[in-house]
Amino acid sequence: MLSRRAHNGRMDTLIKDKILAVTRQGRTRAESTDWFRVTVGLVYLAGLMTKEAIDFKTVDRDFNRFIYHTIGAGHTITSILQFMSGRRVLPVVQSERFIAAFTGACPDVPADSIPFLLELNLGVAKNISKLEVEGPLHDWLEARKRAQKTREEGPADEGI
Repeated sequence: MLSRRAHNGRMDTLIKDKILAVTRQGRTRAESTDWFRVTVGLVYLAGLMTKEAIDFKTVDRDFNRFIYHTIGAGHTITSILQFMSGRRVLPVVQSERFIAAFTGACPDVPADSIPFLLELNLGVAKNISKLEVEGPLHDWLEARKRAQKTREEGPADEGI
């Protein structure tokens, strides 16, 4: 899903540039920061989709260093993943502008994988907290699943 460079923990200049390209398309500082958080989170989560062993200490250190240098102290990959499990992620992932910017800059992470990656993140949060996943993001993901299932099943046959 993502280039091998992200899998082995080395966040190279190309990956950073892709993330920053999305960030720069936000219209306000707040929007840019949210777009940065979501883009970093999606790239991070997509990088976990590998059969190779992952050195999480190295990966997290590289991501944390990039996050710190970009948006400052107090932000880590953990806080970004927490942001992505809450309601504030919805305006970003529902934004056509964000999706266009993200797919243009980060073609290694297909837009149709975004719900899966968000659900993966929620599942990890559930396993860590031992709490049931609920809230606006969960509801949105479930609605998308229902809509997909309806599209796949097609219209009901009437009169047969």
